Amino acid sequence: MSHSAENEILSTVRALMEEEHTLRSRPGGLEPTERSRMREVEESLDQCWDLLRQRRARREHGQDPDGAEVRPVPEVEQYWQ
Repeated sequence: MSHSAENEILSTVRALMEEEHTLRSRPGGLEPTERSRMREVEESLDQCWDLLRQRRARREHGQDPDGAEVRPVPEVEQYWQ
């Protein structure tokens, strides 16, 4: 399950990155609902990357990568600052 779980996360990352690119390439800027969606996409990407890092760190230290959990957005964003 470990590698398939990571493949699922990476698939989600790719889809979110495509959506982010589509939103960023909108001519004339984003509507309020699109700006809101952009924030959601960015937050979801942060959570996905964090989850992948957790899984890889757990594996590297001989722990079960499936023990990694999605952390709340405020917690994940705190690590990026």
